[in-house]
Amino acid sequence: MKTFGSAALLTFGAGMLGMVGWGLLSSGFGFFLGLVAAGFGIYWWKSLHGRVFPQPVPTRSVVILLVLDVVLMGILLLIAL
Repeated sequence: MKTFGSAALLTFGAGMLGMVGWGLLSSGFGFFLGLVAAGFGIYWWKSLHGRVFPQPVPTRSVVILLVLDVVLMGILLLIAL
């Protein structure tokens, strides 16, 4: 269940980074920069855990992903206002 949750949160976070980049720069280039940042984030996650989706995913990592996604959604909502 934690592996599925981390996969969903990584995917959602990558999309949110793209949308925040688009919102900050108001262009497709911002979206591109957001996706590049997401790629670096996934690379960092892989270097931290050895695999992108390791079998024993630590609960702490899933909670950190959830908090980061909530923060990104909050930033996007503030940009939209």
